[in-house]
Amino acid sequence: MMLKFVLLCALAVASRAEIPEEEDVLVLKKSNFDEALQAHPNLMVEFYAPWCGHCKALAPEYAKAAGMLKADSSDIRLAKVDATEETELAQEFGVRGYPTIKFFKGGEKQSPKEYSAGRQADDIVSWLKKRTGPPASMLTELTQAESLIADSEVTVIGFFKNVESDGAKAFLKAAEAVDDIPFGITSEDAIFSKFEVSKDGVVLFKKFDEGQNTFDGEVSKENLLSFIKANQLPLVIEFTEQTAPKIFGGDIKSHILMFVPKADSDFQDKLGQFKKAAEGFKGKILFIYIDSDLDDNQRILEFFGLKKDECPAIRLITLEDEMTKYKPDTEEITAENIISFCTRFIEGKLKPHLMSQDIPEDWDKNPVKVLVGKNFEDIVFNPTKNVFVEFYAPWCGHCKQLAPIWDKLGEKYKDSDSIIVAKMDSTANEVEAVKVHSFPTLKFFPAGDDRKVIDYNGERTLEGFTKFLESGGTDGGAPAGEEDEDDDLADLDDQQEDDDESDGEGHDEL
Repeated sequence: MMLKFVLLCALAVASRAEIPEEEDVLVLKKSNFDEALQAHPNLMVEFYAPWCGHCKALAPEYAKAAGMLKADSSDIRLAKVDATEETELAQEFGVRGYPTIKFFKGGEKQSPKEYSAGRQADDIVSWLKKRTGPPASMLTELTQAESLIADSEVTVIGFFKNVESDGAKAFLKAAEAVDDIPFGITSEDAIFSKFEVSKDGVVLFKKFDEGQNTFDGEVSKENLLSFIKANQLPLVIEFTEQTAPKIFGGDIKSHILMFVPKADSDFQDKLGQFKKAAEGFKGKILFIYIDSDLDDNQRILEFFGLKKDECPAIRLITLEDEMTKYKPDTEEITAENIISFCTRFIEGKLKPHLMSQDIPEDWDKNPVKVLVGKNFEDIVFNPTKNVFVEFYAPWCGHCKQLAPIWDKLGEKYKDSDSIIVAKMDSTANEVEAVKVHSFPTLKFFPAGDDRKVIDYNGERTLEGFTKFLESGGTDGGAPAGEEDEDDDLADLDDQQEDDDESDGEGHDEL
């Protein structure tokens, strides 16, 4: 019996050892995924694509985080899956873009936690420790508090003489709700004295702006979360690959963007005006600046219909419910103009800004008709026509693959009296009736006066499109709004580097 037990143990160890590693990161496939979950109850998994530029940028930080955890003898492990090879795993966990990072706890495959914090090694480690440890570290020594503050960009410490008090319990509930910030709690007089705290309270320490903020309201989970939300990000933040998750993963969904060349001689002056305006909208509108000269940011400029030579420029966007853009009356960047613009937005006095190209003279010359914002409603909502529209982006690899099929569809119905096949460049044209979140988006507008819209979700083949049109939009369609798509502007920063490499029937997300 003892021999059998030893053999079983040896086999188990040998089995676990078969999971290969690269720079302390486990390499997983469908064949060893379940085994890895059982061997490592706290497992973070990155689903990546070898060609993805953002995956390549993340790789050294991800490996660094894996090494940091391993050096601490942590039971948390990091792993990766090549989603282009392990397509079944990618489909099982709903991978829609790269990188997608999920955290599995307790060996369970169901409902893993989506990782949406920063992409630096420290961000990853901090998030994982928060997920696997107590919501707040108990600080009994001054050096512990000082280290906690020194090690993170933002730290929240609760000062409570009685850590069992109602205030302390509310503080811990708030700590449980925040993934990406370390929390500490203390009752030690020496720590109170060092940070000049004379009574129970909460202090947010940060390495930017004013350095720290002291909570001065009634201690409750909701009030503390509002306080943290308002103070955890800089008054003005630069949009980068590292800050994007914090910007778009936060609770503030109204963002004002200043597109400005950082190399300009008056950059600091404009930044000062922007920062001055931001002071009055803390916790309401996030103030973000974007270096308009960087090649990495050109797609974002395109999304707002801007060119380099049109910058500096200001735009405002809200991500509540539907993505909506606003443009100021003047592009002159002064604190006064920005405050006026933001105030009118808060008061609901702004109208959305919709881009449109001019109507091309030959828009109806070819079998596939060309739509722009200015002729969209006249063509699409003609009650005598059934109109099938592709909303595309010029840089989208999936759109490029669809183009020859869409042209064949247009050719097939070019002589039809009731069917129009059309396309619209949604990076340069917007319409109030349709919100486009990914490319290509295919929508059918059947004849009639009710302005009904049907999303096409079938096969992207000539046969599939034909069957859909001949059925009046019932075979392969769904009522508009029922498709499962990601409408997060953050994905503008997560596009595939070379769209020509894309394949399959996916979408390129906005």
